[in-house]
This record gives sequence, C-alpha cells and structure tokens, in this order.
Amino acid sequence: MGGVRILHQNLSRGSAFIRGLLMCFLLASAAYAATLPPGFTETSISGLANPTAMEIAPDGRIFVCQQGGSLRVIKNGVLLSTPFLTLSVDPNGERGLLGIAFDPNFATNNFLYVYYTVSSTPRHNRVSRFTANGDVVVPGSEVVILELDNLSTATNHNGGAIHFGPDGKLYVAVGENANGSNAQTLSNRLGKVLRINSNGTIPTDNPFFNTAAGDNRSIWALGLRNPFTFAFQPGTGRMFINDVGEVTWEEINDGIAGSNYGWNVTEGVTSNPSFRSPLFVYAHGSSTTTGCAIAGGAFYNPAAIQFPSSFVGKYFFADLCSGWIRAFDPATGTASGFATNISSPVDLKVGADGSLYYLARGSSAVFRVQFLDPMLISEPGSDSAVALDSVTFIRDPFPLTNLFNFSSDHRTRLMLFGMNMDLLPGENSSAVTARAEDASLNVYPLTVEFVGKVPGIDELTQIVVRLPDNTPTGQTLFVSATLRGKTTNKVRVRMQ
Repeated sequence: MGGVRILHQNLSRGSAFIRGLLMCFLLASAAYAATLPPGFTETSISGLANPTAMEIAPDGRIFVCQQGGSLRVIKNGVLLSTPFLTLSVDPNGERGLLGIAFDPNFATNNFLYVYYTVSSTPRHNRVSRFTANGDVVVPGSEVVILELDNLSTATNHNGGAIHFGPDGKLYVAVGENANGSNAQTLSNRLGKVLRINSNGTIPTDNPFFNTAAGDNRSIWALGLRNPFTFAFQPGTGRMFINDVGEVTWEEINDGIAGSNYGWNVTEGVTSNPSFRSPLFVYAHGSSTTTGCAIAGGAFYNPAAIQFPSSFVGKYFFADLCSGWIRAFDPATGTASGFATNISSPVDLKVGADGSLYYLARGSSAVFRVQFLDPMLISEPGSDSAVALDSVTFIRDPFPLTNLFNFSSDHRTRLMLFGMNMDLLPGENSSAVTARAEDASLNVYPLTVEFVGKVPGIDELTQIVVRLPDNTPTGQTLFVSATLRGKTTNKVRVRMQ
C-alpha cells in the first residue's frame, strides 16, 4: 500500500487539508526548551538562583539546593516563595549548598540531610540533619553528623552528592579539593565516597574499617577526582558514580565497596589491576557525544513505567558544558542520545510517576520530561477523525458504495493521522494494531497496512488501515490504535 506515494500525488488537491492538519498539530503541541525525541514533551518551573542539586521527597515535593544556601521547595508544580531553610555558606567557586537526601523514614521522622560548605574558618564541607515541619524547617533542629577535612584555598572539586543506599546507610561523595594526591590516600576523606550511619557513626563493616584510622574509617571507595553525582538503581541497589575528568575523559564507574578508581594515577579506561576501570567513558569536546563535566545520573526504574519499555533499566546522565542528556545501557556498555540544547544541566531524577526531571542551572529551572501516549488526530473541539480515503484523498464521510473509494482489490482503506506514534528502529507496521467499534460495541479488527511519517510534517504519522468485509454501513464507527501496549483515543468515522 503506497500511503506516502498517495500523499505526494495529491498535494495539489489536498494542500488546504495539509495546512489544516499542521494547524491541528501546532495547537496540540507544547513548546520544547530542549530538543527531545518524538513523543516526549516537557514543562518547566523557573525562578531558582544558581541551583546545584535536587531530590524528590517521598510525597512528591521537589527540594532544590541553591548554591547560595537556600533550600527551595517545589510543591504541586509551584516554586514556593519561602525557602525551606537558608544556611550561611561559602558560595565561592564550586562551594555552597551542594546536596540533599531524605531519611528512609522521612514519612515518620521528617529528617532530611544536606551537604554544604561552612562560612566559618577553617572552611570545610559538612553534612547536617534537619527536621521538617511541612514546607519549612523546624528552627534550631540542625544536627551536625559529619565534619569533613579542612579545605585549601582551592574552591573547586567539592563533590557534594549524598544518598541513602538500599542498606539504609548514607553515602557521601567528596571531591579531592583540586589535589589529586588526596584521592589515593586513606589518611583523609577527600576524593572518596564515604559510608556512614544516619547518626554520623561509622559502620563496622566498611571496607577500610580495620585499615584506616579514626574518621577515615568511613571511606567506602577511593581514587575519585570530583564525584559530583551518583545514583542507586531501584530494585537491584546497583550504584553508579559519575566522576568529572580533567582534560580527557568523563567516567561512569561501578560503585563497589573497597574500589580504587585510579585518580590521579589514571583517567579513563585502564588495564591496571590495582584500579577499577570505568563502565563507560566519553571524551572531552563540544559535540552531542562529548563534553567537559558529567553531571546528573538517574536509573529509569520507576514505580510506574511511563517511557517506552526500551528505556527501563537505562541510566540517564548529562553533561554540564555540552548541554545534553544521554542514556547508558548497562547490558551493552553503550550510550545513546536523548536530549540536547539544555542550558547547563547539573542534576537528574526519575519520579515515581515515570517522569524524568532535570535541573538546568543555566535556565534557573527544573524541567519535567514526560512521554505522551499515542493519539489519533481529530477535528478541533470534536472527536471526528481527521481521516482520508487513502485511494482518492477524499475526506470522510466514506461512502462504501462509491466505487471510487475502492482500490484495485475492491477493499476500503482509510488513512488516519496520529501523534507520538513513531516506529522504533526494527519496527514496522505490525507494531500497530487498530480496531473499530460500532454503536452496539461490536468490535471490528482493522488491518494495519502502512505506518510512516507524513511528508513535510515529521511530527505526524499516517496510519493506513483496511476495513473488513463486514464493516457496517449507515452508522458511525469509533476507531482506535495501539502501539507498544498503549492505546490511543477513539476517533469518530462516519460510514455511509
């Protein structure tokens, strides 16, 4: 069936229709800030100032760290005017309020934890616990649970990500304070991932508990330059650590207790058995596959799957400088593009509803990326299908008794138009099924013969279906289509 050929042949007759169809699409579309794959859309919540990190609370609120010391709350899609708390911090360079985590029992104890650079002398990074009272902090509730090593005058490489692991322990990522030798010693906690109990004490099963001394027994892994972000995979508990490279490579590392990731002896892939080589690296540059600073990591394993199933288990990561988000497949060790044209992304999160959130420092905003269900195009303000007789390019209603409506095999075919119905690589028209219902709820399976892009309108898909011999005449049919388990809306087709 030559659906594309038919459209091209009849453009002169149907140009007004095509323009109208495009107008329907424009009315139904959202304006994208980022360049996203077909079928995805995004909304934003702006008004932030120099954001550095975010976390989604168990109740769905989004807490955003601002470098200057304020912790902001986004509730029901609105940035609240009153900060949850405002700390006195040193915001110079890469210092400031840098990380947040919610206690596993937040619903009952209201505890949350933040990582920040103190404003007092000597400068150092700190992890403190606070108690929430709704959308604001309980005054005077700060409990310091971790005081990190004193910093030099260098204001970069502070790390700052903190997350609770599936074991209930708090993991803390710490940069090497621009001194590579810090990363390879057990005599300080810089350039490391730490593991502590929620009250700040050190678990006795830490890998260096019997090797290191004092507070350094909190070291869980070493050999890192600036692990600004990391994430645990829901379900498996697997941990990926993003390490910002120097001049050549950005890394995604497999978070395993006792590992040495090589900095400052090596960067990127290594065959040295003393070090754990990264799972994935990408080079420095300014393309859609290169960058300068890996920032943000989130596994796509939400409670509710919203994206196509091909994304499940993938690890989203971003680059601060090149402004893209890519998806790493742990099963193959490869990555593919997802989004571009983002202004300085610094953090990523996946919500329980299956949405992907990214924090764009350059836009001073949080963006929510959603996958739209497939839909069939209908007339504005109506459920009447935008459809054509696929042979003669005539609009519905479709007179079945009119011979001009038949192709050479004397079967009636309709051309419907959809959005968010792009076929994935390797798929063909068999990926789409279609059906019609009459007023008595009798179901008529439709044969899908062609699925492809509308020439000149990449956002729209044309679907050519063949009606069965027993299609009733003289009444209305409601047609729907299904792609990858998601069913479209029903559109009305009038049969004479």
